[in-house]
Amino acid sequence: MEAIKAKNKTFKKLGFTYLETAEIVVSLNTLLANYQVFYNKLRNFHWNIEGPDFFELHEEFENEYNTVKENIDVVAERIRVFGVKTNFTMKKTMELSKIEEKDKDLSALEMVREVLHDYEILHDSMLDAVNASLETGDVVTENMLTEFMTELEKRHWMFTSFLK
Repeated sequence: MEAIKAKNKTFKKLGFTYLETAEIVVSLNTLLANYQVFYNKLRNFHWNIEGPDFFELHEEFENEYNTVKENIDVVAERIRVFGVKTNFTMKKTMELSKIEEKDKDLSALEMVREVLHDYEILHDSMLDAVNASLETGDVVTENMLTEFMTELEKRHWMFTSFLK
């Protein structure tokens, strides 16, 4: 307990203590893990898409993984702002992520359904982090995540429309 008190006193960035940001960091770590697995899935979908929708989905999956790659960096850097290192191994990533890899071949439509399913997981993960940041009064993290959610909801609509 003394170590936590000592760390709480020594860490104070941007008006927040270590303890005040702990829940935010935990939820951002979960989001980071989900994003990393999602990124890998999107790369695999991009490389392995086949069929009449190849050209369209090949490009859309690339757009998605480029956005996710940028968001991964933004989330990791936000965690660092709070004085926490993001030492993620693949094992730790897989343990934290609710998004799962697919090891079987999927059709183009199954890939899109999988993206939509993963969007729901990402959205829930972002919402958890938003709630944690709102409880602490961390409007910067809340704003960052709100921007991510705005784009995610738009892309969800677009991929849902593709399936109809």
